Amino acid sequence: MLKTGMIIAERYEILGKIGTGGMADVYKAKDHKLNRYVAVKVLKPEFSEDKTFIRKFRSEAQAAAGLTHPNIVNVFDVGDDEGVNYIVMELIEGITLKEYISKKGKLSIKEATSIAIQVSMGLEAAHSHGIVHRDVKPQNIIISTDGKVKVTDFGIARAASSNTISSNVMGSVHYSSPEQVRGGYSDEKSDVYSLGITLYEMVTGKVPFDGDTTVAIAIKHLQEEMVPPSIYAPDLPYSLEQIIAKCTQKSVDRRYGRMEEVIADLKHSLIDPQGDFVKLSSVDNDAKTVVISDEELGEIKHSPKQGAKPKVEALEEEEVYDTDYDDSEDEEYQRKQRQKQRRQTSRRRKNRSASRALTIAALLVGAIILVVLIVFIGRASGLIGGDKDPQVPQQEQPKDDTDESLVEVPNLVGRTEEEARALTNDVHLGIQMIGEEASDQEKGRISSQDIEPGTKVQAYSTLKYYISKGAQEVTIPDVDSRTGIEAQQMLEDMGLKVEVQKEYSELDEDGYPFVDPGYAYYTTPEAGTTAKSGDTVTLVVSRGVDYGDSAEVPNVVGVAKDEALTTLGKFIDINIVEQRNPDITAGEVISQDPEAGSYADPDLPMTITVSTGDQEPGAQAQSDNAAGTQTTDNAAAAQTTDNTAAAAGEVWKCTQRLNTPEGYRNGPVRLELVQNVNGQPSASVVLEGQQVQFPYQLDITGAPGVVDGTLYLSEQIDGEYVELGHYPITFSKV
Repeated sequence: MLKTGMIIAERYEILGKIGTGGMADVYKAKDHKLNRYVAVKVLKPEFSEDKTFIRKFRSEAQAAAGLTHPNIVNVFDVGDDEGVNYIVMELIEGITLKEYISKKGKLSIKEATSIAIQVSMGLEAAHSHGIVHRDVKPQNIIISTDGKVKVTDFGIARAASSNTISSNVMGSVHYSSPEQVRGGYSDEKSDVYSLGITLYEMVTGKVPFDGDTTVAIAIKHLQEEMVPPSIYAPDLPYSLEQIIAKCTQKSVDRRYGRMEEVIADLKHSLIDPQGDFVKLSSVDNDAKTVVISDEELGEIKHSPKQGAKPKVEALEEEEVYDTDYDDSEDEEYQRKQRQKQRRQTSRRRKNRSASRALTIAALLVGAIILVVLIVFIGRASGLIGGDKDPQVPQQEQPKDDTDESLVEVPNLVGRTEEEARALTNDVHLGIQMIGEEASDQEKGRISSQDIEPGTKVQAYSTLKYYISKGAQEVTIPDVDSRTGIEAQQMLEDMGLKVEVQKEYSELDEDGYPFVDPGYAYYTTPEAGTTAKSGDTVTLVVSRGVDYGDSAEVPNVVGVAKDEALTTLGKFIDINIVEQRNPDITAGEVISQDPEAGSYADPDLPMTITVSTGDQEPGAQAQSDNAAGTQTTDNAAAAQTTDNTAAAAGEVWKCTQRLNTPEGYRNGPVRLELVQNVNGQPSASVVLEGQQVQFPYQLDITGAPGVVDGTLYLSEQIDGEYVELGHYPITFSKV
């Protein structure tokens, strides 16, 4: 904490503290060089110790400093002074939009629209410079005393995320877009969604999605529809409600594509409040996705219920199930029902007049059928005809009413929505798009479905599916100063496949290696290169100095396994054996062979024995590719693991490392996991009410076959859990 009167960088005099946050403290200061008052944001000490974070923080702050706009809190300077990392910003006298809404309850339509336009203009300027805010919320919008609206903290969300296991956004879940809470790629359209939620709160005085936990709120963003804002604000103009609806579409392709479009419609709404000019049905041609409208839902709810046998033969042609869901409202449906009843009544009257004549004819036909049956049965039994090898007709099996209503689910993956609609229409199934996801399928094609192909389901069921966003592009990061294990984990967290190799390091003029043994040397492709999720990256880990076939063996007994593997970076083949030992902390090395202080060929195998604590060894033959090692099998342990897996089913684990979250105060934490299981979000509490030591090694068992999820971290503050961040994590089969 800085004291009043201190001077930073020989020009900024601290006048007093004006605010604090999870990541930094904010001070009012005087810039003696330019003779003006400024706001100085100073990083808290726990973030100043992370060099990687600091480098990212400066880069993002410098990018934000390039933004100059009336609706953006401008960044003037960024730097450090004797370990104090700071950002110098424009000083705004005023309050946050969150505080303003709290004071007024809800804002007038014109006031809310004016604020939204100014926020949009600031975001438009940022987007045009390639900067996405990723944390748009009322707390980051300041209203000055002269009525100007300014957006702050550009680039900070991206920088803050580098201190975690992922590049995900750290914003409040109340304003996060579905792709953000799902842990996916976020871009300008994520800012559009958050702006829509903020506008919703301005006109209603409340957020659309709320709950007891962050996970509950996140799931609502993914699968629940908002209560229309006009329910809480009856005087809300139709056009503004449509703007909010378009901003907050769950599918990114149905939102506004650019902030310029948002600004244009907001301005139009001031002139024509009740106008129908907002086009909610506009769809990105590349995505080729379809939304089921409210009118179409009216038809869906009158379709036969699942499980009931549909009597298609009794319906008129226009009433046969149509997966296109033609527009139909309740009145139209009731009119058709009345027409149907009149037609049925007319038929009954005609049938009554002919019933007498038909009775006589039916008696004659019945007599003829009886004679034919007698002859047929007699021949079949050999009583009539005398054939030696009579052909006995196979009895027709009675039809199973249940089977008649079952249809086989087709495979929609890789198809366009038009192709899927035609395919499902043929087998009397409905379809519904429930989201988008990154996949190896072409963008706009179906990437997955909630029911496996070939499964038998009731006819007229709804088959849900995801649309591919294509392979997500990522930038290969700089792995300098990271251990091989940390570097591999970071690359894998980005969705890349990693191949680990080891090489001796080049030496400086004094004979020391440029990169110490066990630390990341370089990657191929190199840092800064753009790749796609699923691409393979080669990670080269340093072996230090080449001492030939006689290198001194370091002592790793008593240290953690990951640290031991880094220390043994010179050795290329390390076998890991797990052993139960309640007296030694799990993960700690018990013994090593060759022993410490001896000399050995680093190209030959060596073995370390690691404690599992009170637990029996679960996987003694696991390999640790992060250090470029390969383990040997232990037959007994492998058999035990196989038997356990066979008894309990597949086991999918996440063992990533979680770094210190922004704003953590060393209090009890809660970890909540959300995974998409069979097309539906599934939540579970991993840990609650415990203090943990960061970096924290995760050991989470997920749903079988589900390779990813989102982990929500909250800290107990003043008796309530407050979200500190959420992170995408991956699972692998044990």
